[in-house]
Amino acid sequence: MTTTKTQSLIQLALFIGVLFFINILGNAFFTYIDLTEDKRYSLTAPTQDLLDNLDEIVYVKVLLEGEFPAGFKRLQTATKEMLSEFNSQSSFVEYEFENPTTGTADEINGRRKELAKDGIYPTNLRVKDSDETTEKIIYPYAIFYYKGRSIPVNLLENEIAGMPPEIVLNNSVSLLEYKFTNAIQKLQMSKKPAIVFTKGHGELQAAQTQDLEKTLRRFYDTGRLNLDSVALISNEIDVLIVAKPTQPFSDKHKFKLDQYIMNGGKVIWLIDRLNATLDSLVTRMEYIPQERPLNLEDLLYRYGVRIQPNMILDLECTRIPLKSGQLGASAQMDKFNWYYHPIIAPTANHPIVKSLDRVNLFFPSSIDTVRTKTDIDKTILLQSSQYSRLQFPPTVLNFEILRYDPIPEKFNKPHQNVAVLLEGTFESDYKNKVTQSMIEGLKQLGHDFKSQSTPTKMIVVSDGDIVKNLITSDGQAHPLGYNRFERTVFGANKDFLINSIEYLMDKKGVFEARSKEVKLRLLDKVKAKNEKMKWRLINILIPLIFLLLFGFLYNFWRKRKYAN
Repeated sequence: MTTTKTQSLIQLALFIGVLFFINILGNAFFTYIDLTEDKRYSLTAPTQDLLDNLDEIVYVKVLLEGEFPAGFKRLQTATKEMLSEFNSQSSFVEYEFENPTTGTADEINGRRKELAKDGIYPTNLRVKDSDETTEKIIYPYAIFYYKGRSIPVNLLENEIAGMPPEIVLNNSVSLLEYKFTNAIQKLQMSKKPAIVFTKGHGELQAAQTQDLEKTLRRFYDTGRLNLDSVALISNEIDVLIVAKPTQPFSDKHKFKLDQYIMNGGKVIWLIDRLNATLDSLVTRMEYIPQERPLNLEDLLYRYGVRIQPNMILDLECTRIPLKSGQLGASAQMDKFNWYYHPIIAPTANHPIVKSLDRVNLFFPSSIDTVRTKTDIDKTILLQSSQYSRLQFPPTVLNFEILRYDPIPEKFNKPHQNVAVLLEGTFESDYKNKVTQSMIEGLKQLGHDFKSQSTPTKMIVVSDGDIVKNLITSDGQAHPLGYNRFERTVFGANKDFLINSIEYLMDKKGVFEARSKEVKLRLLDKVKAKNEKMKWRLINILIPLIFLLLFGFLYNFWRKRKYAN
């Protein structure tokens, strides 16, 4: 009897010892298997590389402590899980959650003012559950600190017209890894990259792009470059933006652009092929848009695209106010759909436009992709809706089109390209054209003529106004994307440009995390409400039945075993 008891104690001690040893190994060597279909618990390889190379603590303060509505609780939980993944990958990542809305009124107001200095403002969250709608003031932000620098990250994506809040929250969850990785990458930059706009060809002035530049300046240096002032465009310029030129480029300037690209330079082309503007109809009844003689057609054609000299009309568009009648001494104004100002809902499966709201364009043209001698990937980023058509010059532009209801059957040229991403190895437009004197001139500058580029990228958009902010009468800038007729800000205009810039500059593949998608499996609320009692009974009765069945079988087995 004593021997049996001793053996039992030894076995118990060994079992406890094994569990203790496994627990130690589990703490020392953390691992897991992600069995989810969308790999929501797996970090991308570029993110892992970034975290593995951290050399100092990244401290993250998340302003999401507290109780939240059920829908928003998911974002809070997902943020904790993502930061836990970061911490598991690198012990240099530390984080904590805090509630900025606790304390006395003076403490809360003081904290709110301090947060506002960093551009952190509260959000009024509305989440509609099956029975009620809940509102709560929250701060959906995480603040990253690294080597004395900090950057706030907005965890909540902007609302998109017509999109349920559940989808917006799901998009927010999907983008957490990219936002966190992008923040760490920006904090690590020892030198600000240079984003430069060309000038000297009637491009948009600094005042007309100041809202975008103001956003960029926190992490990038911005400026203007007159191509007459340099012999060659420096490779220290990370991204060159050609923003709505109105005057032709000389062959000398085109050659400089070409060789900048051949040396790996990245360009965003924002081009208006026609001089069509709504302001042209202010002082006249009709107007015939003309082609802009930019002299860039052959350059872009060699790189793989052709911007057609036409105008896209789209039933998915913004409105303009026009006089529709007279009420006494006052004119009666109504708003009419202006088909030349389309709003583009991104449908491409590319990280630049993922989860992006609608982009507002003004008189865009269609873009054709053409075959190239070198290997170039052409990705369509933005397209008009299925209800669009084309007008080619000479076309009279007037308001007569608004006198009649549109005939959908005539809008039969769907999905016209308005923004294209080009990636690969580009062939020089000056191959077999360069003169000996040009080659000698390059050699004197310490450069050789390149007929083919190193792998690089560029983006072509058929509307220069996408980057333009309006200026108030006192010289202040409206937000980029502000439509003065609708009095609405299309924030996706700026988001698209910033995403484009960051994608072009991404050398480590961090932008890949932006394409990560967490599938939303929505509950059928009507069915759940109608079958609520059935599922409650199933959840209560089935476990009890299994318990009773187990007890019956266990007692039956004991009786048979010990019957003899």
